[in-house]
This record gives sequence, structure tokens and C-alpha cells, in this order.
Amino acid sequence: MKPNTDANVNLFERARQVIPGGVNSPVRAFRAVGGTPRFVKRAQGPYFWDANDQRYIDYIGSWGPMILGHGHPAVLEAVQKAALDGFSFGAPTEREIELAEEIIRRVPSLEMVRLVSSGTEAAMSAIRLARGATGRSKFIKFEGCYHGHADALLVKAGSGLATFGNPTSAGVPPEVVQHTLVLEYNNLAQLEEAFALHGPELACVMIEPIAGNMNFVRTSVPFMRRCRELCTEHGALLVFDEVMTGFRVALGGAQSVYSRDIAGFQPDITVMGKVIGGGMPLAAFGGRRDLMEQMAPLGPVYQAGTLSGNPVATACGLATLREISQPGFFDELTRKTRLLVDGLSNAAAAEGLAFSADSEGGMFGFFLLDALPQNYPQVMKTDGARFNQLFHGLLDRGVYIAPALYEAGFVSAAHKDADLAETVSLAREVFKLL
Repeated sequence: MKPNTDANVNLFERARQVIPGGVNSPVRAFRAVGGTPRFVKRAQGPYFWDANDQRYIDYIGSWGPMILGHGHPAVLEAVQKAALDGFSFGAPTEREIELAEEIIRRVPSLEMVRLVSSGTEAAMSAIRLARGATGRSKFIKFEGCYHGHADALLVKAGSGLATFGNPTSAGVPPEVVQHTLVLEYNNLAQLEEAFALHGPELACVMIEPIAGNMNFVRTSVPFMRRCRELCTEHGALLVFDEVMTGFRVALGGAQSVYSRDIAGFQPDITVMGKVIGGGMPLAAFGGRRDLMEQMAPLGPVYQAGTLSGNPVATACGLATLREISQPGFFDELTRKTRLLVDGLSNAAAAEGLAFSADSEGGMFGFFLLDALPQNYPQVMKTDGARFNQLFHGLLDRGVYIAPALYEAGFVSAAHKDADLAETVSLAREVFKLL
């Protein structure tokens, strides 16, 4: 039998022998879209090259962190310098303080932060803190929002507001999610009823202000305003999951976007990741001083991590934050992202294709629907088979978007107008075939 000359196929077959599904994070397996995942060999700027040395324009950017593009010189220099001093110490470093100070300086709701190693770790710790600070067990999350793979957060909507969620993963006992109430995103009536039924028992409401795991769906201003009002009224905490949106949609995160329309708006606790690590494993959660001082070693809420505040990761994050804080950075990033989104929308309209798109800062999403969806059930109306055609059409032409219709996309500062124009031109070719 003639050997396969596709290096991606060969690597995938090899990987499946030693790694479940051949991947270390499920969406990478291309199960939703079919075909063989691309194994990345190297990346630079807005591009990466696969095992066959095929170049792709990258609109995933490691699922958001690579806001400057791959291999930015200032970030690379900071990481190399830090690595020479040591990879990990299990002891405090000055750089941890510097990164915490930089984060707090840019996000007004934060007075203290705790550094951790992953978004999942940060989100589960934020829930624990909310429960510890309020003395309550129940909390609200929203269908279509993903907060990591901690047991209590792997849950789908229950059969009604009087019941709680059901596990969405084997290995999660029903009793673990019995305190998790799952509501429909942007549904004011459900939110009001949930607080009427469970208000005194709720520790917090956890929400992605702009959801990135049902593609790109933002909360309406009235819905977000009511979340804040109800939490305040009932003594629950409002927890913002900004793992994806933090320093990605604006320098102050998505909360700064909502504060433009809601006077004095702030969440109580914020969860962050991705951009603050610049592409390395680093995340954080933070909030008001009185809440954060409930954390060990000062308070009774325990959390720990051997690699928390890793010196190389903090160097990477610091260099990234300093670059994106340059005057005009987000104005230019927003312009580029809108250029892409508007170009795709116009190309789809020219072919009479049902298409809607939205963006904020360097984060975007599009749907093969006539209007932007407001919640997960509406997202589910997208034509999955047609999306898969679109995905592979772009992939074959050297454009890499998320291999699932439920994931947002990302533009980096390294994308040039020519890259965006090329993407739109290639997308127009694919639209003609749908």
C-alpha cells in the first residue's frame, strides 16, 4: 500500500494511538466539521504553517490570546529573558506583583487579583469564592456560556425553573450540579422568575458578557442592567467571565463596554485568562478587596497552585499588556475587525446568502442566519452542514477559522488590510458554492 503523503493525516493517526481522540482539547479533533485536523509546525504574525508547510491566515489565534499575532518581537524578548532566569520557582516573584498591578490599573472593578494557570481554574475558584463570601450554595449560569470543565459548570438547562441543571458530561454526579440553575441567555422573564424563586439562596450569577462559545452573542444592555440590579437587591454576586473578552474587546474588558450604557456598572468578581498570559498558561480572578481577602491565606476560601504566577508566563503577559496599552491600539484593532466582518457580510449579501455578523474590538462572529441570534436555541438554528462546507472551503484556500460553528473568531494587530481583503475574496469564492 502506498504511504500517505499528507503529514497531517500521518500525525493524526499517530496521535490517536497515544492521546484520546488524537487531541488534548476536543474541538481540535474536527469532529464537528469532519476531516483531519491541521498540526501546526510554526507560526508568525497572522499566519501559521501546518505539517505540510501549507500557510493559513489564522483567525483563531490560540482561541484569543495572540492579540499581537504570533512571535511579536517585544513579547519574544521578554519570554527569552525570563526563561534565562528560571522556568519556575514555587515561590513569589516581583513579576507577579507587576502583572497584578497592570491588570488592576486597567480594570476599575478590580482591587485585588489571584493568578492561576487556566480559565477553568479561575472560574471554579470564583464560584468557590462567591459561595464562601455569601454563605450560599446555589448559583445561576446561562445555556451556551462555557466557563471551563469544572464539575459544577458542566451542566445543561433543567426541565424548568423549579429544577436545576443536568450534567453534560459522564463522571459528573447529578448531586454535584444540584445547586446550578441554568437559564436562557438574554431572557429577562426567566431571570426575574429565577430570582423570585431562589433569590435568598443564590451566591452569584456567572455570565459571559459576550459569549464566545456559542459563536459571538452579546448580552443586551437591559438584560445586563437587570442582572446587576437583581444581584444587588438579593445580595448575590455578579461574576463576569472575561476569559475570552478580557483585554480582547477593549482595554477595560467587556465590562468597560457595558459601563458606557449603564452608569456606574461593575461586576463583583471578574475571571480572566488568554490575553493576560499572551499565549502562555495563565489566568486570574479578582474583585473588591473585601471579597478577595476571603481567600487563603487571609480567609477561609482555599485555593492553591504550584505553577500559579509562573515567571515565564507573567513575563509574556506583561509584555502583551504593555503593547496593547499603546494609544490607538484598540481603535486600529476594531477598524480591522470591522473591515473583515463588513467585507464578509457584503460578500454574502451579493450571493443572496443568509448571513449575520457582529464584532467588538478584536473578537467577531458570524452566523448563516438572517439575524443575529440572542441565545443558544437561536444559535442552534444555524445550518450546520452548510457551515461545514464553508469551513472546509476556506480551509482549502488557506483561511483558518474555528472548526465548529459555536466558536468566535479573532483578529490580531498583525493582520494587515491585505490579509483581510484576501480572506473576503476567498470567502466570496466559497459563498458562490453554498
